[in-house]
Amino acid sequence: MGSIAVEEPKFVDLTHHLAPEVLVRKTNPLKDIIRISLENPHLVSLANGDPHHSLYPIRRVNYEVASVADEDPVSTWRSLGASAPTETLTAPQDTLHKASLAYGHGAGLADALRTVTELNVAYHHAPHHVATMTLGNADAITKVFRILGAHGDHFLADEFTFGPMPIAAEAHGVKWVPVRIDAGGIIPEELEKVLAHWDYKRGKRPHVLYTVPCGQNPTGSTLSLERRNQIYDIAKKYDLIIVEDDPYYFLQYDPPNTEAPSTQKPFPLSFLSLDVDGRVVRIDSFSKIMAPGLRLGWITSQPAFQAHLIRYIDLSTQHPSGFPQALVTLLLEGWGLAGFDRWVRSLRLDYQRRRDFLLGLFEREVARTGLASVDVPEAGMFLWIRVHIEKHPRFRRVEHAPEEKGMRGPQTNARQLMQELFEACLKGGLVIVPATVFLLPTEEGYEEAGAVHIDDRSNFLRATFAGSEETMAAGMPILGKVLREFFADAPKKPEDAPST
Repeated sequence: MGSIAVEEPKFVDLTHHLAPEVLVRKTNPLKDIIRISLENPHLVSLANGDPHHSLYPIRRVNYEVASVADEDPVSTWRSLGASAPTETLTAPQDTLHKASLAYGHGAGLADALRTVTELNVAYHHAPHHVATMTLGNADAITKVFRILGAHGDHFLADEFTFGPMPIAAEAHGVKWVPVRIDAGGIIPEELEKVLAHWDYKRGKRPHVLYTVPCGQNPTGSTLSLERRNQIYDIAKKYDLIIVEDDPYYFLQYDPPNTEAPSTQKPFPLSFLSLDVDGRVVRIDSFSKIMAPGLRLGWITSQPAFQAHLIRYIDLSTQHPSGFPQALVTLLLEGWGLAGFDRWVRSLRLDYQRRRDFLLGLFEREVARTGLASVDVPEAGMFLWIRVHIEKHPRFRRVEHAPEEKGMRGPQTNARQLMQELFEACLKGGLVIVPATVFLLPTEEGYEEAGAVHIDDRSNFLRATFAGSEETMAAGMPILGKVLREFFADAPKKPEDAPST
């Protein structure tokens, strides 16, 4: 986490990226008055509408949490089970009644904001950006999309991406434009090609890029620093906002079979770390490093965006629950930044062991068939398994119009065969996720002239290594068996050809 020399940001005015509804959205007048009381506790207030704190049926909350005294606290926590050393953190009555259990500021509890700001400064060297607490990443992303996206706007994202997020933006009229990716994530040249050759008959050029830079879901890809710099430069050139959704930031790994995995491996520079314009909106979560049921995370942005974000929060969710905010605040106070750092570094070692365990099973049970392969993920929770569908006896290619006219449909029946394989996995007792679930939704008829149709590149399955070793040990043999049986299928049939 050592300090680095970074250019002091000179935030530019990017309010033209805000959706029209944001600019006409009125403030919550009651919230404005209550905020005066919150920010000026010396004033006598008869304005509030929350119940009197003496009537809250809760006096004190004690949290028993893992000790981080050991160098590898996660290993100790898991191996010793109920006898693992713990720390007890207490949320006192005064804190509960005056903050955690009361109505609060739209940005979140002041103590929670100080906590995540400390993390931002330590890991991203971003003291000039501001934090806003959220109900986890899904809440954060939908809110950010709402303040940035107007009906008819185009947003950019990886061609394979976590489906619920773009679907949320589609509902209020945002259209998605896919960017080609490879094992290293978004290809900067492909991003610039989309922007440089944008057809304005389709509408305004895309002005938002949504990306998961570390352990991308589903592909497991991680952007190199070189690519991050290139993408940020492209964002400056074409005036893009980068929405950096980074739930797997702390889960980044060494290569397999590393003799002595390092707990001190530095975390890479984020887009937020590179941001001198204020064009990065970063989204973080405690779901992957603490527990998903906390439903707590934070957005980091330039102050001008935060003002509009809080106005939206004041008229919708009000603020995140006080209990998880209090817990995280107490946890970071009790552990200290050094203890938190030990926990997340220990956590990534545990997930690295799980990744290597699943990779070993894959090599033994699946790769030896010659029917599938995998790129080693550097971060995240998933293996992105390439199925060599072209080896299937019913795999077919079809003729299409000349390339210069664009490809108006799939050239193969790969998508149909992958659907059959998915169904065969279910029949064999294995639930695994096909690539088609992660296809970025696009406008009907949209495709890049000359590009290989996405259906012909959807020959992937996503498998998680976040589960138990017993589950992984049971699942990979099933996948290997299903693949062998599926590829020993009957000869080609005429109906297997895709429609043209």
